[in-house]
Amino acid sequence: MSQQISTTLQQRLKDVRRPLLQLHKILLEMERATYEQARGRVSSGELLQLVINHEQFAWLRSLSALIVRIDEMLDTDEPVTDDEARSLLGEAGTLLKPAEAGNNFEQKYFAALQREPAAVLAHREALQSLVEGKKE
Repeated sequence: MSQQISTTLQQRLKDVRRPLLQLHKILLEMERATYEQARGRVSSGELLQLVINHEQFAWLRSLSALIVRIDEMLDTDEPVTDDEARSLLGEAGTLLKPAEAGNNFEQKYFAALQREPAAVLAHREALQSLVEGKKE
């Protein structure tokens, strides 16, 4: 028999979601600016299609998918276990590890953190939300 996720873990997911969303927004705007420098301005609708289909934005999809999975876990009527919530929080911690010689996401994330101070601040806030939640 499955249990419903604990209130503490539900709050941790909410606390992690907000800075992840901010980080995603910053990274997306950086990628948009790079794209627009080369190809001209794009509308919001065009940007959505680029995010979904264009290779330049593909590296952001793992972060997008993580946020969607957090949203789904928070909004589902289905039972979610604490272990499932902890696993998702662990995935967030694993994803937020930039590496100059890592996989595609890690490399692009590393480069973004080198270029954009706002991304560094959002990264720090996201990591802090993950660490603070573990203390409780």
